[in-house]
Amino acid sequence: MWLSFSWCRWGLSDGLDRFNRIPQAEAELRLHACFASTSWASQVAARRPYADFRELLDKCESVWSELAPDEWLGAIKGHPRIGEGGGHAPASSEREQRGVSAAPPETLAALAVENRAYEARFGHVFMISASGLTADDVLVALRRRLRNDPATEADLAAGELRKITRLRLERMLSE
Repeated sequence: MWLSFSWCRWGLSDGLDRFNRIPQAEAELRLHACFASTSWASQVAARRPYADFRELLDKCESVWSELAPDEWLGAIKGHPRIGEGGGHAPASSEREQRGVSAAPPETLAALAVENRAYEARFGHVFMISASGLTADDVLVALRRRLRNDPATEADLAAGELRKITRLRLERMLSE
């Protein structure tokens, strides 16, 4: 579930008003850059207008709860490996992973090795909301989560994906 906060504090009201007025196709593209699921983006965009950021987040949560596992996996596949570029929203990923990309080469090499071990175990890239984290923070979390069972890890990855999406929604509405 989303953390409680005051959406007006970030000045998202004007951005939400603009988002409510843009054409459906543009809204879907912007949402898809936040969470790489065409189905999710279409459904969230179609339910506009939103009265406030809380209502938008609640709708995101509602639509997420209806997504099939393959749609979640598709959204995860839209993300690059931590410490690497690419993905469905490369500028966002780069900004979010800024603390990781500044790591020494040996730390980045260790991340690459652990990323591959994680993917071999769970079948998808390691998901973590990396904003504000160092490469060492990420490496510790990755190694810890490698010990999880697949069901626990699927829940954690989905939670991290939600955190990333929320940050991207906030950024989208504040631009």
